[in-house]
Amino acid sequence: MRAQGALLRGRQAFDRHAWARAFRMLAKADRAGRLEPVDLERLATAAYMLDRADDHLDYQKRAHHEYFNAGESLRAARCAFWVGAGLATRGEASQAAGWFARAQRLVEREHRDSVERGYVLIPPLLQRIGRGDWAGAATLAAKVQRLAERFRDRDLFALAAHERGHALVRVGRAEQGLLLIDEVMVSVTAGELSPVVTGLVYCSVIAYCQDLFQFGRAQAWTQALTRWCEGQPEMVAHAGQCRVHRAEILQVRGGWRLALAEARRAAVCLADARNRAATGHALYQQAEIHRLQGKFGLAERAYRDATRHGWEPQPGFALLRLAQGETAAAAGAIRRALAEPADAWKRARLLPAAVEILLASGDLAQAVAACDQLASCAKQRASGLLDAVVDEWRGAVLLAQGDARAAVAALRRAFEAWQALEAPYESARLRVLVARACRALGDHESATLEFEAARDAFARLGARPDLDRVDVLAQAAGSAAERRLTAREVEVLRHVAAGKSNKAIAKGLALSERTVDRHLSNIFDKLGVSSRTAAAAYAYRSQLV
Repeated sequence: MRAQGALLRGRQAFDRHAWARAFRMLAKADRAGRLEPVDLERLATAAYMLDRADDHLDYQKRAHHEYFNAGESLRAARCAFWVGAGLATRGEASQAAGWFARAQRLVEREHRDSVERGYVLIPPLLQRIGRGDWAGAATLAAKVQRLAERFRDRDLFALAAHERGHALVRVGRAEQGLLLIDEVMVSVTAGELSPVVTGLVYCSVIAYCQDLFQFGRAQAWTQALTRWCEGQPEMVAHAGQCRVHRAEILQVRGGWRLALAEARRAAVCLADARNRAATGHALYQQAEIHRLQGKFGLAERAYRDATRHGWEPQPGFALLRLAQGETAAAAGAIRRALAEPADAWKRARLLPAAVEILLASGDLAQAVAACDQLASCAKQRASGLLDAVVDEWRGAVLLAQGDARAAVAALRRAFEAWQALEAPYESARLRVLVARACRALGDHESATLEFEAARDAFARLGARPDLDRVDVLAQAAGSAAERRLTAREVEVLRHVAAGKSNKAIAKGLALSERTVDRHLSNIFDKLGVSSRTAAAAYAYRSQLV
């Protein structure tokens, strides 16, 4: 009776997603009397959600053997598939391949159509994705998707369809692929899938959206993932990865303190889960925030730790060297990263940093080439964000080439896109570029306004390196304008800043009002302003008063 009570309470806790209680009660029932295979599957799922990987595999294997001994080969095959998936996640490729082969054999010996035929196609589908065979992956995923629809298996549909959507984007059918991903996520957010598949698809889709520069989608699905995790406070399995994604979103939105806290928590969770790659990702996010804050020592340690966990430290590490003034080292690092074989999407994440570093090193020709490659990556990708990134660095290149007028147009487009995404840091960086372009066009008043807006944004964010840089640029702009003023014009400007009229200035400096008018006109032209108020504001900013 006690075993039956524990079993009932375990099932009830499982249905409520109270994973710790479900595991405890089901394990107690198992010790008191052998569980049926369906309850062993429940116990395996509870172990998975608690990130008890060894227990998850043990119970899944037991369920497999129980189904096999009962002559239920297809159910045994399904369990074998999940054993293989768990082993593959842990990096035990040979054992995973063995379990996948067992699942395949069990399905084939039934000599009849079944949904399990779709599950055993998932491993070869992932192999095609790993090889970069996107067309082949899209074709195979479509076959699995049709099987899932025929047998009304929502889990299998989600697993196949979101991979197919990603593959379609990669082969240039972006709109169709993204719509398919969105359809899958409707099922995920509606709670139509099993807990394990829900977590897997959430994390996979968010990672894909980040890779595809679909920031709006990544943000929306990260918020949904956060709500899903918060609704299961005992869940451990996806909590670390969820925190990494939240850190990425918070960083873009300007919440750097919270982003750093999330990345640190994620690293701890993922290290405990022995997920090296995801831990490396969390460490990389920490490094990025430290770099932007000017905490270069902390950033370097975090980049190195991320590398030890198998995470590529570029382009962040190269940008760190650039921020430290080691331009040659930065250029060498980014050239090395670009020289390694990679598909267009992976290169797209390196190329913006490459343009910035190559421009800083004075290699305009290579910067232009990198910008052209970035524009090529953006074609037919249906990513407004990637288009904005192209406009940003096209504007920077045009500015370096001396075409400030064309640069302003591109930079304004990029600024509007980043503003729409509520990304304060990127928006402020664009303001600096716009200010430089305005200054090159002789519009010194607009340049000053842009510099001031950028400075305010960097100060709020705590972006110390950018704050120092914008101060230097603004001071250089002010000094250049100030050098163009004659001593008499500076005197007139001081009186204007004091609020005196032309008549009062003429009397005070023993000049005619006509001469004062001429001096004032020259001051307006040289400073690029159109009013006494703007000229006075310049005088105060430049400490002439």
